[in-house]
Amino acid sequence: MNLNTRIAVASATAVTIVGVLVGCSSSNSSSHSGMSGMPGTSTSPSTSSSVSAKHNAQDVTFAQMMIVHHQGAVQMAQIAASKAAMPDVRQLADKIQKAQSPEIDEMTGWLRAWREPVSMSEPSSMPMPSDSSMGGMDMSEPTASSMPGMTPEDMKSLEAATGMGVDKTFLTLMIEHHKGATQMAQTEISNGQNTQALRLAHSIVESQTKEIQTMQSMLQSMG
Repeated sequence: MNLNTRIAVASATAVTIVGVLVGCSSSNSSSHSGMSGMPGTSTSPSTSSSVSAKHNAQDVTFAQMMIVHHQGAVQMAQIAASKAAMPDVRQLADKIQKAQSPEIDEMTGWLRAWREPVSMSEPSSMPMPSDSSMGGMDMSEPTASSMPGMTPEDMKSLEAATGMGVDKTFLTLMIEHHKGATQMAQTEISNGQNTQALRLAHSIVESQTKEIQTMQSMLQSMG
């Protein structure tokens, strides 16, 4: 092989080696950039990770009892939304239902994230607050029909009411029901620890106090 042939072969070999190296570098770069999109590397938080883990027994009790309390309010609101005579009352009932249903889901999510039972009848991993810390409230297993403004007799009277009787009964019961909710929320504000539970408690006090005033005005206008 003459000198010119050897130079040509050497040059071709060098080009091939450089091409292989460049190809490997590109492949590695693509592989690394692809890893950033792999499952598990997303910065979007999951439902459980978005719940603040720091909580105490009062937070658990607040969520458990307020879920039941909200369920009672939603039940009454559903009846009023379909049967009330006054458009304003039907609109208020619909507003209550739409506001409290998502809050039930939110509080249920907290309890599951905390690995606590949704129902108070199930054993909790944390000691329950004393009766005194709950403002003298009955700490036995609550039901929607055992909450303020929500006895079985109250529900029967709302279901049986007709015409303006639906409006008056609903407003009277919901005022008492809201007063019970604000009492529970105030206890949470005084003794709770979880930031999300405290935020909801403050929101309940503010929004339901205003709704109490609105409902009282409605009742007065009915004579």
